[in-house]
Amino acid sequence: MTTIAAPPIPTAAGALPLLGHAIPLLRDNLAFVASLRDYGPLVRIHLQPRQSTVVVNDPALIRTMLVDLAPGLDKGRFFEKMGQVLGGDSVVTAAGSDHVRKRRQLQPAFRHDEIARYVDLMRDEVVRTATAWRPGGTLNVREAMVKLSLDMLAATVFASSLDEQAFRRLRRDLSVVMNGVGARVMLPDWVERLPLPANWRFNSSRAAVRAVIGDAVDGLRASGHDTGDMLSTLLRAEDEETGRPMAAHQICSEVLTLAVAGTETTASVLSWVLYELARNPDVDARLQEELEDVLAGRAVTFEDMSRLPYLRNVITEALRLHHTGWLVTRRTLAAVRLGDWEIPPGTELAYCQHALHRDASLFPDPLRFDPDRWLDEPWKAALPEGAFLPFGAGKHKCIGDHFAMTELTTAIATLTRMWRLDLASDREVRPEARATVRPSTLMMTAGRREP
Repeated sequence: MTTIAAPPIPTAAGALPLLGHAIPLLRDNLAFVASLRDYGPLVRIHLQPRQSTVVVNDPALIRTMLVDLAPGLDKGRFFEKMGQVLGGDSVVTAAGSDHVRKRRQLQPAFRHDEIARYVDLMRDEVVRTATAWRPGGTLNVREAMVKLSLDMLAATVFASSLDEQAFRRLRRDLSVVMNGVGARVMLPDWVERLPLPANWRFNSSRAAVRAVIGDAVDGLRASGHDTGDMLSTLLRAEDEETGRPMAAHQICSEVLTLAVAGTETTASVLSWVLYELARNPDVDARLQEELEDVLAGRAVTFEDMSRLPYLRNVITEALRLHHTGWLVTRRTLAAVRLGDWEIPPGTELAYCQHALHRDASLFPDPLRFDPDRWLDEPWKAALPEGAFLPFGAGKHKCIGDHFAMTELTTAIATLTRMWRLDLASDREVRPEARATVRPSTLMMTAGRREP
C-alpha cells in the first residue's frame, strides 16, 4: 500500500531577509495573522532570523497540540520570551516539571473558597471607581478599565500591603510594562538591545514594579500577619518536594505576570463588553432585566455567579468575538506527528485565538455579537474540540480562569446597574494587538441608570 506524503507546509508571503515577517506584523499584526488561515491547516512564518514558526489553524490540530502532544512540548518562544522580558519565570512562562511544580504551589490561591472571599473586595473597587464618574462625562473606557483592573488586582492580591503612594507608582510603571511587553515578545531580540528611549523606559519600569512587589512581600513576611489576600496565600505556599516556602523573587515573578496578563486581559474584555452593550441595546436591556430579577436591587455576591446565565453568555460571546490572545506558542522537544505532518524537534508552533474565534466556517455570522448563539445546543455539540478556547486547553490552561470569570461578572453586574455608557462618536473602534488584543481609543459618555 502506497503512503501519500503530506504536502509541504507553505510559507506565508511577505518575508524579508533578516526581518522575516516583522514588516507585516508591525503594519497590521491582526490582519496578517488572520490572513494565515487562508493557507490551510499549517503555515510557516518567520519571527526570528533562521527560525520559522509553524502556525496551526485547524481546530482539531490545535487541540492535538495543546492536549495530546502536551508532554512533548514546552511553551515556546512567546512564553520563554515573556519570562525573560518580565525578569523571571512564573507559572505562565515555565515549562515541563517546573510548570507542574509552580502550578501546584499556586493552586490554593485560586481555590473556590479563596475566590469567594475576593468578590467583596472586587465589588468595592468597582463601586469606588463608578462613584467617581459624572453624568454626561466622557470616559476613555479602556484607560478607565485598566485602572479598575489594577485596583481590583491590588485589592485581591495586596489588600493593605501597599500604601497609596506605592500603588500609584505600581500602576504608572505597570502601564509602561504592559504597553511594551507585546512588542518585545514578538520582535527580533536585537531590537530590545538598541539604545532607544522606549527600551530604557521599559527596563526601568520593570525594575520599579519588581521592587514595589518585593517590598510588599518583605513587609508582609516580616509582620507575620495574614491579611486575607492573595499575597498572604502565596506566602503560605510550599514547594511539594522541599517543603520550603516560595522565594521572594518567585512571588515577584508570579505577581508581575499576573498583573501584566490578568490586568491587561480583564481591562480589554470589560471594555469590549461595554462597547457591545452600547451597540446592542436589546442585549443591554435583557442583561438589566436579568440583573434586576436575580439581584432585586442588592449588591452582587459570589453566590450569584451561577444565577446569571445571560451575563455569562455575554462574557462568553465577548471572549469569542474579541479574544485577547493573538499568538500563543509551543515548542517541540522531540519529533511529533501533527495530523499528516511530521514535525521535527525544536520547531516553534503557534495558534491565534482571535482569528480562530472569527472563522466563519466555525461561527455563523462571526462578526455579529450574539450571546444567544451559546443557547444553541446542537450547534455547540457540533463545534469541533479546539474551536473555542477562551482560556486555552490542556495542562497549560489558564490557572485563573474561574478567578477571571468571577472578576468580569462582578464588574459588569456592578458597573452596568449604576451607569449606561453610550459611544461618544461614530468613529470606528478597531481591535489592536499589543500584549493582548484590545480596543483602539474607546470614548464613551456616562449616563446614570434610572432606578
